[in-house]
Amino acid sequence: QVQLVESGGGLVQPGGSLRLSCAASGMIFSINAMGWYRQAPGEQRDLVARITSGGSTNYADAVKGRFTISRDNAKNTVYLQMNSLKPEDTAVYYCKVDGRVLTMDVFTSWGQGTQVTVSS
Repeated sequence: QVQLVESGGGLVQPGGSLRLSCAASGMIFSINAMGWYRQAPGEQRDLVARITSGGSTNYADAVKGRFTISRDNAKNTVYLQMNSLKPEDTAVYYCKVDGRVLTMDVFTSWGQGTQVTVSS
């Protein structure tokens, strides 16, 4: 019922920047929290950043001061601006969206994942 399409991943050198986007579409009535998670090989999927419908944000300690999450409610889109990237930021990044569909049922949807590789 709700689809997420991610874009913006790629290969970047240490110290570089990338901007990820995640657009939600479908039978959406409202969106609550939007977030980004990441999963490195052999590791669990961890929260990177999250933003509520009211604009409150929280970040993983490892990315504070370097990453910024934002959202465009008119476009049902969440962004992750990643600056000063480090090799340890290398992972598959997934967006996650929570909300309600037109029938008022709650939903949680995950994006397909986008690879971010930080390497020289």
